[in-house]
Order: sequence, then C-alpha cells, then structure tokens
Amino acid sequence: MPSPAPPNVLLTGFAPFGGETVNPSWQAVSAIEGELIAGHRVHTRCLPVAFGAALDDLRTAIRTLRPALVLCVGEAGGRAAMSLERVAINVDDARIPDNAGARPVDQPVVAHSPAAYFTDLPIKAMLAALQAARIPAEVSQTAGTFVCNHVFYGLMHALRRRAARGGFIHIPYSPEQAARHPGAPSLDVATVQAGLRLALQVALTTSTDARLSAGAEH
Repeated sequence: MPSPAPPNVLLTGFAPFGGETVNPSWQAVSAIEGELIAGHRVHTRCLPVAFGAALDDLRTAIRTLRPALVLCVGEAGGRAAMSLERVAINVDDARIPDNAGARPVDQPVVAHSPAAYFTDLPIKAMLAALQAARIPAEVSQTAGTFVCNHVFYGLMHALRRRAARGGFIHIPYSPEQAARHPGAPSLDVATVQAGLRLALQVALTTSTDARLSAGAEH
C-alpha cells in the first residue's frame, strides 16, 4: 500500500501594495512551496491586499487543505527584524486604501467577536531559534490595523474550533525595496526563507513554549 500523505502546513504571503512592485513576503513564501518540514508538506498561497477578499481566500485554503498549522507572512516596511506577532485585534483602521480601494475606519474584522486573539504558536521558542541562527528576530506586540492584522485576526477566528494552530510573522523590506526608501532597514529574501523554514520547524516540533523575556515598554 502507498504511504499516507504527510499532514499539511499552509504558508501565505501577500501581493505587492502601497505602490511597491514586489512583496518580499510572497517572494520568500513561494520558494518554500512543496517542501517537507518536520514531516509536514508546505502549501503556499498569495493573498490579495484587500479587506475581505484576503480572508475569503485564506478560509478557502484552510477548508481545502485542512492544515495542521497556518503561518501567514506580511511585509512591514520600517521594521528591522522578523517580527513574531503575539496578538491580533478585532479592528480594521486603514491609514491607506487597500488594493481594491477600500479604507475601513474603526470597523470590526468579525462582528460580535472577541476583542483579540493570541497566537498559539510557540513564538518564544521560535524567537530563540532564530536568534541562535543569527537571523534578526523579535516578538511584536502589534500587527497594526491594516490587512495583515485583518488576516491574522480572521485566521485565529477561523481556527478557533479546528485542531490547527496559527500565527503571523511580519518581515522587513527587501534590499530592493529599501533602496527606494532611504534609511529603511532591510532583510534579504534568502534570509527570510531560512527564517521561515526554521520557524516552521520549531512550531511543528514544540508543544510547550519557552519562557523568556521578549516584552516591550511601548
């Protein structure tokens, strides 16, 4: 008899937005398609930078793949490290329009739902592994209020009754982008790819998170 198929992991990035021609989240994520990590097959999706539509695509992928773990990745220009997001909040408050022209202000991601969801990934253990590999990393206490947070909150809401875990990582500009934003930090896509592989490896093999300080004063 053929061997059973390995369980699935869903890894998502985003299309370009905000006048950019590339999005390093999708550049990094797309290269990991089909890889086997900790006995799980990685499947990737590129989400539109659009309120509502991004969650529709994400939910469809979750229903189709029934993944054991979902990790969404987005660009955060101005940040200098891979940011492991701790919490998603139930608000859409867009500083700029999304790619469909929508600009919600003070709207819930999911009406009549909790104010916030925390990731259930072992972000402290992931942080320690990334830093040990000399990959710039931090725990972030805010995923913003744009489409990234919209997806992160919607993800955790979608997984609340499923036997699956989920989380979100923000990454810096790529060097290509940073060249157009003087003074902005960057991280090359190959390093991000290595960081995502390591983050998934730790998330899939760690049941109890590490206890270490990674808080913030502001």
